[in-house]
Amino acid sequence: MSPPSPLSAQEAGTPSIVASTAELPEAPLPQSAPSQNSSSSQAPAAPPSTEKSAHDRAEEQLKEQEHQRVAGVMATFNTTRNRDALPLSPGQKFHLFFRSSIDPWPFLLAGIVSGIGQADDSYPTWGQGMQGYAKRYGAAYSDAFIGNFFGNAVLPSLLHEDPRYFQKGTGNKFRRLLWAASSTVWCRRDKGTWGPNYANVGGNLIGSAIARAYYPASERTVGNTISDGLTVSAEGVVGAEIIEFWPDIARHIKEKHDRKAAQKAAQAAGQPAAPSTQTPK
Repeated sequence: MSPPSPLSAQEAGTPSIVASTAELPEAPLPQSAPSQNSSSSQAPAAPPSTEKSAHDRAEEQLKEQEHQRVAGVMATFNTTRNRDALPLSPGQKFHLFFRSSIDPWPFLLAGIVSGIGQADDSYPTWGQGMQGYAKRYGAAYSDAFIGNFFGNAVLPSLLHEDPRYFQKGTGNKFRRLLWAASSTVWCRRDKGTWGPNYANVGGNLIGSAIARAYYPASERTVGNTISDGLTVSAEGVVGAEIIEFWPDIARHIKEKHDRKAAQKAAQAAGQPAAPSTQTPK
C-alpha cells in the first residue's frame, strides 16, 4: 500500500495553510519506494524462469536422443554425443527410462534372448513349447525392465547421477575402447563431475535380486543373484562398445558402398574403373 499523497494531507488542513502554500512549487513525489517494491516483487521470479529455460533445453536434447538407433533397430536413447549436455531432472530421467522400455527394441531383444534359452533348454522346469517360451520371454523382459527402472531412473535420481552414456566419438581407438568399457562403473554426475557409477551396478544387482521371485527355486541363491547382476553389467560393456564404434562401422560401410556405386557408374559410362586400393592376397 502506497503512502498518502501530500496533496490529500493539505486538503485536510485549514484554508490559510492552503493559501500560503499555493504559490510554492509542488515537490516531486518520491519514486524510490515504488521502484524498490517493484524490484523486490520481480526478483523472486527470475530464478524460476532461468531454471525453466535450462529444463526446456534439456528436454530438447532428450527429444534428439529419441531418434538415435544402431543399424536402424537398436535404440540408443540413453546415449548422447554432446559432452556439454545439460543435466536431467528426476522427471526427465524417469521419462527416458519409460521411453526406452516401451520401444520395440527391448521386446525384440527379449524375444531373441528367450529363443536362445529355449534352444538351450535353460531352466528345464519351465519346460518347452509355447508355455516354456512365454516364461522365458517374460523373465527376459522383466529382467531388463526392473534393472533399468532402478539403474536408469530411481537410483540416478537419488544419487544425482546421469544415466546416459557420453559417447567419445573421436580420438585414439584404444582410448575409446577403454572409455566405453569404463562407462559401466564410471559416470557423469548432475553437477558435471565424474565418479563411480553406483546407480548402474546397484540397479543391476537389485534387478537380479528381485528376479529371484520368478526364477526357479534352484536359482534363488545369493551367488546366483550376484553372478547375474555382474553378468548384466558386463553385457552393458558390450553394448557401450557397439554404440561407441557403430558410427565408424556405418561410415566404413557407406564409403564402401559409394566406391562400388562409382565403379559401376564408370563402367556403364565406358570409362575405366578406378583402381582398387586393396592389396592382393
